[in-house]
Amino acid sequence: MALGILNTFIQWYIKKRVKQMEVFMENPIDTQKSVLLTLLYKAKDTEYGKKYGFQDIHLYNDFKNKVPLVTYEDFEPYITRTRKGEKDIIWPGQINWFAKSSGTTNAKSKFIPITEDSLQECHYKAGKDLFSIYAYNNPTTKIFECKNLRLGGTREDYEGFESKYGDLSAVLIDNLPFWAEWKSTPDKEVSLLKDWEIKMPAIVEQVVKQNVGSLTGVPSWMMVLLRKVLETTGKNYIDEVWPNVECFFHGGISFVPYKEQYASIFSKSLNYYEIYNASEGYFAMQDTNGSKDMLLMLDYGIYYEFIPMDEFYSTKPTILSLEEVELHTNYAIVITTNGGLWRYIIGDTVKFVSQIPYRIKITGRTKFYINAFGEELMVENAEKALKEAEQKTQAIISEYTAGPIFMKGKEKGAHEWIIEFTRQPDSLEKFTEILDKELQKLNSDYEAKRYNNMTLNMPIIHSARKNLFYDWMKKRGKLGGQNKVPRLANDREYLDSLLKMDV
Repeated sequence: MALGILNTFIQWYIKKRVKQMEVFMENPIDTQKSVLLTLLYKAKDTEYGKKYGFQDIHLYNDFKNKVPLVTYEDFEPYITRTRKGEKDIIWPGQINWFAKSSGTTNAKSKFIPITEDSLQECHYKAGKDLFSIYAYNNPTTKIFECKNLRLGGTREDYEGFESKYGDLSAVLIDNLPFWAEWKSTPDKEVSLLKDWEIKMPAIVEQVVKQNVGSLTGVPSWMMVLLRKVLETTGKNYIDEVWPNVECFFHGGISFVPYKEQYASIFSKSLNYYEIYNASEGYFAMQDTNGSKDMLLMLDYGIYYEFIPMDEFYSTKPTILSLEEVELHTNYAIVITTNGGLWRYIIGDTVKFVSQIPYRIKITGRTKFYINAFGEELMVENAEKALKEAEQKTQAIISEYTAGPIFMKGKEKGAHEWIIEFTRQPDSLEKFTEILDKELQKLNSDYEAKRYNNMTLNMPIIHSARKNLFYDWMKKRGKLGGQNKVPRLANDREYLDSLLKMDV
C-alpha cells in the first residue's frame, strides 16, 4: 500500500517537474533575469545588499557595474562573520551551515555558506530533479523500490559557535527529509563517521545487506567502496551483490579515467548519469541516457556569468551573461546564489555545446592546468589523450597527476606524469608516445611547443606503485568525501611529494 502511494506521488512529481523544466529550457534568458532580480530583492536589506545598492539595481548592466567580482579570499571576511553567528550579512537571517571545501586549488580550506534557501531550492530540488529525469527517461526503472547507496563526508561543530561545517555531502545528509533518508543507505550515523578507515568497513557491513538500486558519489571513492564490497562478499561482480543496481549518479571529477574500472566490476551495463554539483551550488546534470553533456539548470536560485579563459588573468576581463556566450569556448564560471555568494568566481571552467537548450561540458579548473611554457594544457585535453593511450595499449588507469619539468640552463622543459594503473599498458613507451601525439592533436599550443622538441621534450611517465595515491591522500588527511586527486598543476608541489612516496 505504502509503495503504491509513493509511486503515485513520484509519477505526479515527475510530470509536474518535467513541465517546469521545459519552461526554463524554452525561456532561459527570462528565467535567469527573474532569478537575478529575486536574489537582489531578497538580499537588499543585508549588509552586502546595502553596501552595493541592491535596492536600485534592476538591470544586468547595473549589477555588473555596481557589484564587484570576488574570489573566496575577497569574500572571506564576510563568511567568517556569518560563521560566528552574525545575521543579515550576505543573506537574510543567520546562516547555520557551511560546506568545507576539499581545498584542491588552495591549501587553505574554504567554508561555503549553505542557507535554508540553497538547501531547499538548489541542492534538494536538484536531487529530486535528478531522479525525476532518470525515471522520465527510464519509465520501467525500479530504483524507487530499492535503496540509493550514497557516500558522504563528515561534519563538525565550529569552535563553540552555533554554526556547523562539513563536506557538502555531510551537510546534505544531516539535513535530509525523512523520506529521502528512508530510501538511502548507509544510515546517517555511519554516513557521518569522521575516520574514513573506520567508516569504510562500517559502510560495507550495512550496505551488503540492502537492496541497492542506484549509487551516488565521487567515482574515485565509490570505486574504493565497491572493491571493498567485492572483497568482503567474495563476489566477482557488484551486480551479484545487488542484482537490481542499474544506475550510478556521479560527479566531482571526470568519469573518463574510471570508465574501464567500472566496466570491469559489473557483469551488466549500467546507466551512468553525470552531475555537476559543488559546495557552492548544484549547476547541471545529464538529462538524457548516454549523453556526454549536461543541462544547465537555470531555476535553482543561481545567476550565471562567464569569463572567457583567454582573458581570465587580465586586469579587466570581459564578463558575459548567459545570452552572450558562444559555443565551444572555454569559460570560467561566475555565480550569484541563494547561498549568499555574489559574483563569486568558483574556479571551474566549462564550454557550451548547445544553446537550445543550454548544455555544457566541464573542461577543468582555473588552477588545474599546465601552462609553464605557454602550452595551456587543460584537464579536458589530458582526459581525452589518456583515454586514447589507455585503449591502444590495453591499459586501465586508476589515478594520475601531472606537472612541469622546468627548464634548467640549456635543458628544455617537459611534462612529467605519475600514473597508477589497475592494468599496466602492454608497453609504457608506446603509451607515452600515444599520449604525446594525442595531446598534440588536441592542443595546438602544446603541439607548437613540442615541434622538433623546440621547447618541450617528450613527456616522462612514471608507473606508480599500487595504492600510491590512496596513501598520499591519507597522508594529507584527504580520504573520502569530496576530496579529489589534483590532475594537473602548474608547479611541482604534488609531483615531488608523490615521487617521494613512490618507493
